[in-house]
Amino acid sequence: MLIAPLSVPATPPTATLADQYPAALAELRQHSAALHVHPVFALVHTPEDLRTFMRWHVFAVWDFMSLVKRLQIDLTCVSLPWMPPKYPKAARLINEIVLGEESDETPDHAHASHYDLYLDGMKEVGADPVEIRAFLAELAATGDVPEALRRVKVPAPIGDFVRATLATAESGTTAEVLGSFFYGRENVIPRMFEALLSKWTIDESTVPTFVYYLKRHIELDGDAHGPAAEAIIDDIVGDHLEQRMALVRAAISAVKARIALWDALAATLNVPVAA
Repeated sequence: MLIAPLSVPATPPTATLADQYPAALAELRQHSAALHVHPVFALVHTPEDLRTFMRWHVFAVWDFMSLVKRLQIDLTCVSLPWMPPKYPKAARLINEIVLGEESDETPDHAHASHYDLYLDGMKEVGADPVEIRAFLAELAATGDVPEALRRVKVPAPIGDFVRATLATAESGTTAEVLGSFFYGRENVIPRMFEALLSKWTIDESTVPTFVYYLKRHIELDGDAHGPAAEAIIDDIVGDHLEQRMALVRAAISAVKARIALWDALAATLNVPVAA
């Protein structure tokens, strides 16, 4: 009698990058949408709320520049002897972004980095920048971001956010840095700041420098830097699916890190003050 061979279940095909990419994009859109409507923007009611917001947010203002400068390193020549850039269009665009972020025009027609402009805004509203200044002093002394964060004892959610940003800036591929830079910053900042301006209940005339900072970012990121970052992605990554996937995964991580930061800040702002 013939014995029928054992039936072996078919091995399900392994999902390819082409299969995974649409789902990753959908996940990125989902997290980005959640970030755009985050409740933290509706919790800035008083000058003290704004001071707390700025003491936290200034760390994101600072660490953003490490993403920018990493891209400038990758896309231009910042060492000697000079060599012509491989992607001239991308080199031009990132240099324009650096120009605006590192030496933008101030309300009094001087020039300053957006970080220094933000510090001016903090001074204006009475937000003491003691944590960020102490952190940068420790960083200058040690050259070690995690150690500087530990010594200054910044709130854990801020430390987590900064470490994640610097890990990408220092160790990520160019595609991953682009994902964090564009989707985690340039593409979401205009809507975040518009939400803050539309939902807070603070008189704008009392915080003109901070309002200038917000509106300047809305203008630059929405009209110039955001489109420039997209053009850089098209120039550098193109249709290379593996790099596109790495970019999107890094973008998801960056957006989730920002949501975690805002969640923690929202919890801090929402704590009732004891009578």
